[in-house]
Amino acid sequence: MAEETSEHNVQLAQTLFNKGFATFERGNLDIAIDLLLRAVELSPGFTRARRFLRAAEIQKFKKAPLRSGLLTKLGELTCLPGYLKVTMLFHAGKVDRAFFEAEKLLKHNPLQRKSVYLFADVAEAAGQIDAAILTLEAVSEYDPQDMDVEKRLGDAYMKTENYGKARDSYSKVLAERPMSADVLKLLKDAEAQYSMKSGGWDEATAGQGKFTDRIENQEQAKKLDIQAKGQVVGSDADIMINEWRSKIALEPNNLNYYRALARVFLQLKRYSDAIATLESARAFATADPELDRALTEARVREYTARIEALRAGNDPAAADKLEQEKDQFVFDDLVVRVKNYPNELRLRYELGIIYCQRELYDEAIQQLQLAQRSPKERSDALYYLARSFRGKGQNDIALMQLETALDLLPIMDDNRKKVLFDLGEIYEASGDQEKAFNCYREVYSADIGYLDISAKMERMFKQRQQAKTA
Repeated sequence: MAEETSEHNVQLAQTLFNKGFATFERGNLDIAIDLLLRAVELSPGFTRARRFLRAAEIQKFKKAPLRSGLLTKLGELTCLPGYLKVTMLFHAGKVDRAFFEAEKLLKHNPLQRKSVYLFADVAEAAGQIDAAILTLEAVSEYDPQDMDVEKRLGDAYMKTENYGKARDSYSKVLAERPMSADVLKLLKDAEAQYSMKSGGWDEATAGQGKFTDRIENQEQAKKLDIQAKGQVVGSDADIMINEWRSKIALEPNNLNYYRALARVFLQLKRYSDAIATLESARAFATADPELDRALTEARVREYTARIEALRAGNDPAAADKLEQEKDQFVFDDLVVRVKNYPNELRLRYELGIIYCQRELYDEAIQQLQLAQRSPKERSDALYYLARSFRGKGQNDIALMQLETALDLLPIMDDNRKKVLFDLGEIYEASGDQEKAFNCYREVYSADIGYLDISAKMERMFKQRQQAKTA
């Protein structure tokens, strides 16, 4: 009976998927999500249904109107009961039920990191690690700059013995975090496992002696040891350059090899070689935002090196001129990349800051209002929105942005300090001395040397004392 029921569920899930897919193509996302959700409930291993379910959820989320800080908080609170329910079921050992409830949780916000990570943990415990990988891949595709998600994705690939993809994920993380020792080790392990698997080496030797002693090809072991270093120089650098060039020759469309080779050139300060390598990758990867970012960073580093050389050679005029050229390049490059990748909110954030610095406040506001949709950039985007509105003389609107940003910054760090400092200035300018004093006092008690906070507090202490005396 169980087999008949299972077969019946699979057939019904297929029917629901067909209807959901057709509805998805027509753009009716709400109905498509409901149908596809029912399909994966009936058949948890129905990967294709889950893939389109996640696509529909993300499309719906992206089409939602921009939320204010209050609405965003309310949305998070709405998800909280579901999150707690999944957590309780999970900890109680009711994994299958927790898995379905976790799927329902993502319906509200498929990109909320806390919910995504919980789903991945529950899916793995339920024996559905492919569902975890699919979900992490969807989030990574939406925000390719989130290296925490990419790291989780690499870990999941390792557990499924997909060592090639794990290596690619760890390489991507390492490109952004070159001094991360744990990622270096993971990359080394993934590369080793990939080499062993593709080389058909005897798995029976696993666990016997040191890793390098078990590798038949000692030259490969040496390369892996070099690769695990944060910085390569001299003969080690030559070995890695030849290694990555050989891999590019074998797999000319593997972007990670180009990035790795460019990273070695950057460490050696061979900027023109790094740029040429990344340009070669652009010949076949014409629409890759990460590749474009890497190319931009390489060019900026080349500019910086040339400027430093001019200053060291006592030619400040030429250095200043080249500094202006670099700034213009960064601006022009950002404008182009925002046009090419309109959904890359990090780019909009960076462009918004430059507009703000150039006192092009309307342009800055346009970019930053979009950038604040990114959870990673939200508080900083609100801060620069406030500065832009202040530049336009609209302090009341600036105040709203800063108050929202302050709610997102519970820890007293530099971000909270600068928000409190600007809030204090606006309150003081508007005549609300008490609120200004409270903002300044919080900064002053944490960092007496922050900007001119000491002078501001001394002035306000005198004003308060005079008011008491009067």
